Amino acid sequence: MFGYRVPAPDEAMLISGGRRGLGGAPFRVVTGHGKFVLPVFRKVRFLTLSMCESEVTETCVTRQGIALHVRAVIAFKVGNDHESIINAGQRFLSDQEQMSVLTGRIFAGHLRAIIGSMTVEEIVTERQKLAAEVLDTSKTEMAKIGLTVDSLQIQSIDDGDTGYIDAMSAPHKAAIQRQAQIAQAQATQAATQAEQAAARAQAEYARQTAVVKAEYSAEVDRAQARAAQAGPLAQADAQQEVLAAQTELAQRQALLRQQQLVAEIVKPAEADAERVRILAAAEAQRMKIQAEAAASYDRVALDRMLIDQLPQIVKEAAGGLAGANVNVLNGADGLGEIAAGLVSQGLTILDSVRQDLGNQNADGRRPEEGEDDVLPRLAAGKEQTSTDGREDID
Repeated sequence: MFGYRVPAPDEAMLISGGRRGLGGAPFRVVTGHGKFVLPVFRKVRFLTLSMCESEVTETCVTRQGIALHVRAVIAFKVGNDHESIINAGQRFLSDQEQMSVLTGRIFAGHLRAIIGSMTVEEIVTERQKLAAEVLDTSKTEMAKIGLTVDSLQIQSIDDGDTGYIDAMSAPHKAAIQRQAQIAQAQATQAATQAEQAAARAQAEYARQTAVVKAEYSAEVDRAQARAAQAGPLAQADAQQEVLAAQTELAQRQALLRQQQLVAEIVKPAEADAERVRILAAAEAQRMKIQAEAAASYDRVALDRMLIDQLPQIVKEAAGGLAGANVNVLNGADGLGEIAAGLVSQGLTILDSVRQDLGNQNADGRRPEEGEDDVLPRLAAGKEQTSTDGREDID
């Protein structure tokens, strides 16, 4: 709109003409809002409220008489209150660049004064204290011209060619270098120890790996050996089983052969031996009967006849024994019992014949009549013996 003016956020609008401003100022101050200004009758000027910077480079002499080159930077601006704006507007409105120049000069004077009361050690080690004192001493003067200082930074302090600061810092440098060397040595030692530990760990890992590989290789070799031996072992077991079966078969065949030999050779031999023994016993009995017959005068003829027939009786009995189906359970003892039975039967028949002959003699019959009955009785005794021979003798 024509005649309506608005200041920027970092500016103060100064309106001159018309009525005076606050405190009898020759202008009115407007900030933060617009104002209708009559053209021709009012005049408007703007004063910056933004941050400004001033750099100070000054040679100062300390309390020890040592010259120091000090470089500082001051950050300042016009105050936000109307009084500071009025003071700054009255002094710098026509040439606002003069604010930086004047501020630098003010701080240079206060910087020389404060450094002159301090030693080099204090200045170097207590820069913040130096800046605070400079700010405090310059605050009043800066307020008079409507400026406020936000910060003061001492950027560098140099003693030129005197070498005082270097000499002052030499022990510290030596200590720092010593500490740096110690730290470097410790770091080197730690690095070496770490490398050695890493090498030991790597060697241990390699050893464990080699051991595990060796164990795996040995296990594989054992498995392969067992697999290689499995076939021969199985074949050997099979052959052993075959040999065992063959041995058992041979033993059974030998036992069967032994039984066959006993049945084919031993048993017939024992039977023949028993037959011979029976014949011998019969012969002995015949001789005994002959002796007894010789002792008996009255029965000489009868006994002689019986004696003559006794071998025939025994022969017939032996012949029946040879053709009989006799199962001998007791071996030679069984055969002996059979022979004894035959002899006993023969004697029994002989006694029976004697008794019959005696009875016939008592009746007045001739002995010749009884002679015809002897052989039939003997034949009957033979059949009885053969029949009894088929029985099992225990």
